[in-house]
Amino acid sequence: MPKRGKNYRQSASLVEPGRLYSPEEALELVKKTNYASFDSTVEVHLRTGLDPRHADQQVRGVVLLPKGTGKTVRILVFAEGEADRFARDAGADYVGSDDLVDKIQKGWLEFDIAIATPPMMRKVGRLGRVLGPRGLMPSPKAGTIVGEDDLERVIRETRQGRVEYRVDKTANIHVPVGKVSFSTEDLLENMATVMEAIVKARPAASKGTYIRKVVVCNTMGPAIRVDPTAATALSTG
Repeated sequence: MPKRGKNYRQSASLVEPGRLYSPEEALELVKKTNYASFDSTVEVHLRTGLDPRHADQQVRGVVLLPKGTGKTVRILVFAEGEADRFARDAGADYVGSDDLVDKIQKGWLEFDIAIATPPMMRKVGRLGRVLGPRGLMPSPKAGTIVGEDDLERVIRETRQGRVEYRVDKTANIHVPVGKVSFSTEDLLENMATVMEAIVKARPAASKGTYIRKVVVCNTMGPAIRVDPTAATALSTG
């Protein structure tokens, strides 16, 4: 393992080894342990008891963070005809059809989320090998394949703080919940929204402990363990 830098070691010294922090304490600490010169992203990482090899133990969805992500999102929409006009009117950064498909095939990837109308998927499907590994492929489960009547809403929510969560191949879930510049209260509200959604999304086939470990951190800082019982009890109500 490479030796950690001085700044990291100083930040890590603020975290008590083996301690399970309350969600609020952990988020306060994640702000204190930030040493980056930029506005770091605050992330929640969950270790689940799911077996992602089984189709009936998949967890995936989208959630609208009430306090936003703090990130400027570049939105691309694959659309034609009226849907093209709707997407442009809604403020999408890039809108097109074959032109965008060709551009992406040539290596252009200057966007953060791709949305497509259902008729466009016959063309977008050609980009699976490019967009899929990067998590940019439009899909129904991610809520990024939408009819033209829903384009305005989805684009607006994406601007406001719409984020996707999904269990990966190692049974972990990683979700951003804001920036270190956010207040602890705003980070806590976003985290509560995420935890509530993930708890509700527990598959019926899941056995044993669903959320085994909860960690928060900033982009470059140390991991801070959160009491999983307190984290899963978070509620927006």
